[in-house]
Amino acid sequence: MLLIHPPAAKGCEPPAGIARLAGTLRGHGLPCTLLDANLEGQLFLLAGPAHGADTWSLRAGRNLKDNLAALRTPELYQNPSRYRRAVADVNRVLEQAGRGSHLSLTLANYQEQGLSPLSSADLIRAAENPEANIFFPYFAARLPELIEKSRPTLIGISLNYLSQAPTTFAMAGFLKKRYPGLPIALGGGLVTSWLRNPAWNNPFAGLIDHCLAGPGEKPLVRLLSSDFSPRHQTPSYLGLPLTEYLAPGLILPYAASSGCYWNNCLFCPEKAEGNPYRQIPPATVLADIASLKADTRPALLHFLDNAVSPSLMQALAAEPPGLDWYGFARISPLLAEIDFCRALRQSGCRMLKLGLESGDQSVLDAMHKGQDLLLIETVLQNLAATGIATYIYLLFGTPSESLAEARRTLDFVVRHHSAITFLNLAVFNMPITSPEAPFVARSEFYGGDLSLYTDFAHPNGWSRKEIRRFLDQEFKRHPAIARILHRDPPLFTSNHAAFFC
Repeated sequence: MLLIHPPAAKGCEPPAGIARLAGTLRGHGLPCTLLDANLEGQLFLLAGPAHGADTWSLRAGRNLKDNLAALRTPELYQNPSRYRRAVADVNRVLEQAGRGSHLSLTLANYQEQGLSPLSSADLIRAAENPEANIFFPYFAARLPELIEKSRPTLIGISLNYLSQAPTTFAMAGFLKKRYPGLPIALGGGLVTSWLRNPAWNNPFAGLIDHCLAGPGEKPLVRLLSSDFSPRHQTPSYLGLPLTEYLAPGLILPYAASSGCYWNNCLFCPEKAEGNPYRQIPPATVLADIASLKADTRPALLHFLDNAVSPSLMQALAAEPPGLDWYGFARISPLLAEIDFCRALRQSGCRMLKLGLESGDQSVLDAMHKGQDLLLIETVLQNLAATGIATYIYLLFGTPSESLAEARRTLDFVVRHHSAITFLNLAVFNMPITSPEAPFVARSEFYGGDLSLYTDFAHPNGWSRKEIRRFLDQEFKRHPAIARILHRDPPLFTSNHAAFFC
């Protein structure tokens, strides 16, 4: 089998999804080949002819090789201003290449003019005209080379982000034209969301042979005519270019669970889509990490869980993996214990990403967060005191929030700015599948039959335009908050943030 991670996404760590699938396939004695077409495709474009004759573009082109090398060394991350310039210059080269194809292309995103990843008709058009895709010269040569070498009986493409959809379908169209008898299976986070929508009616019949929702290990093994064993298999990164990613050492992504153990937050896509919580036993996780550490020699471990469970954090504190790590965690009473936070830091915890969402108690209660501000304050103080950095996520515009509550969030952040290392600000989108969606007046949000969100009439009359005005003119301009926002690594954001802690 050939497993593909398509462009475009951040090329700073290997794709965990196809590595997890590879571990299961290889554990069943089924050979597979892994292709990170995202990283290879981006490097292919960067190595292409120069674009742009302005001073910045010329400088960026001249320094490209040195900047790519610097992004793979720890020294660059000790100088934030040099890092920012290197990222901006590399991105400039990629951005200029995209302009020639009428698209917005960056190290983190892909937006094609006149093509919406939310429209099945547009994606089918991308499949019918694969040569129009900017990555076509890359994959039109690379895919036949791999297929000739590995002779797969099935192609699997992992589609997780909207930015990957246009090239995913261009690749699928190319494969169907070149190898009409070779079946294609499409899975990943974005595909799961599509299939979990009750209104889903597969528009890709004849192009995609199998659309898979949720974990793909079992259906792929069965598609390859093998009996499936539920025995746990360690992810396998064999065959991926582990030294080529844009990071100062290998970032090893690992998912210790799927779904969310809390699963009560209002408007959460995990809850709305009915994704069950499945946890790998902590002892098994530690064994996996030890094995992968020996095989790959990573510089940093990235937990991909929606929230690292308390039991896993306790296991990590009791038996440190000998490796710095970071990931999402839920603000819980466990983190309110200062001794536990010390043990967590000693286990290698460099940074925790926390979904605070709001600094107003009434909003937290309405969202069913199960947290109070006193607990949040204690956790922030403990993490700061023990040297664990925080990447705080805030969500503005939920139905229970108005300008008054948003200003209380501003005040909360300012009061605790010294305990907040990084900030992520987002404007609320109503999931189409949310149980609450039928009870608010709705209108088309992002046009397209594949949209996952809907617009709604805010009960407090607080429009998205007004929310963005508040964020731009008031929230971001506070000096204490502006300093936090300035720390955020451009483009790579949380994926590189732990290297600056």
